[in-house]
Amino acid sequence: MQADSLLQAEATFREALEEDPLMKSNALVYQYIGNIQERRGEYQKALNSYNLGLNISGTTISLLLNRASLYMHLDNKDRAMADYTEALNLEPNQTEALFFRAYLYTQKRDYKRARADYDRLIKLEPTNEKARLGLAILNDKDRRPREAMEQMDLLIQIYPSHASLYLVRGGMYQSRRQYDMALIDFNHAIELEPENPDCYVSRSLLYKVMKKKKQSKQDAQTALRLGANPSFLSF
Repeated sequence: MQADSLLQAEATFREALEEDPLMKSNALVYQYIGNIQERRGEYQKALNSYNLGLNISGTTISLLLNRASLYMHLDNKDRAMADYTEALNLEPNQTEALFFRAYLYTQKRDYKRARADYDRLIKLEPTNEKARLGLAILNDKDRRPREAMEQMDLLIQIYPSHASLYLVRGGMYQSRRQYDMALIDFNHAIELEPENPDCYVSRSLLYKVMKKKKQSKQDAQTALRLGANPSFLSF
């Protein structure tokens, strides 16, 4: 697997299964086979492998997390939620499960439960950037604009070189029609990551709202040259 010899790795794992099909440790063998199948883009086969592993050992958290992640990739959010919840029933402080369940709760607009998961995760990992960012975005959606902005200000103090944070805060400023402040953040994001197409997409859309068509078009062209999805842009 480490050498990317995936077919050979899978064949070897299947030999291990044949040695003793009833061994409980075969759950992990199915997990590895599922990982290989995912890397090859064989998502349904990977799902079947994870299911076989969990049939042998339904309490293997790494298998639950792998299957949940695959469900997320397949946009089956309800199944992903069920697996993350089961992982947390087994291990209440499982940080990956807390983060993604909070994200899924936010998508379902169940902000109370999402906030509880983010709060728990931040207590476990006070410097978890993704958790703090998720909570800030949640508060912005949940009509807590001051909390959201305070949290973004704190995040940027902690991680001043992360362009993505300036893009999020700039987007919040833009939604509040504080266009000058949004522009400052987008400009700074571009200074930090001049080859990041997302920075130019954000500034292009801001310029469009500000009715600066020439600047908007220039940024859109730069974003496309850097690989941006054309559907994000319009002239």
